[in-house]
Amino acid sequence: MNKGSEKYIFRYEPGQEGLLLDALVAAANDARTDFDWFDAAVVSFKLTQSLIHQADEILYKDLTDPMQSCRRDVE
Repeated sequence: MNKGSEKYIFRYEPGQEGLLLDALVAAANDARTDFDWFDAAVVSFKLTQSLIHQADEILYKDLTDPMQSCRRDVE
């Protein structure tokens, strides 16, 4: 994330998302930077979207038609 003359790069290992959220809180609370709570919310939202995408890939990886799990056979 670029903000003015500052650049923020947040990296984390899978399963360590909580540590990333802790780092966002620390950065937002740090008066020495321009990183604020809105920035933390934006990065947190992007993290959530990424996790949802990963979960969808896991849940639907074996389905040729992802909607097939929502359909019922009617005879």
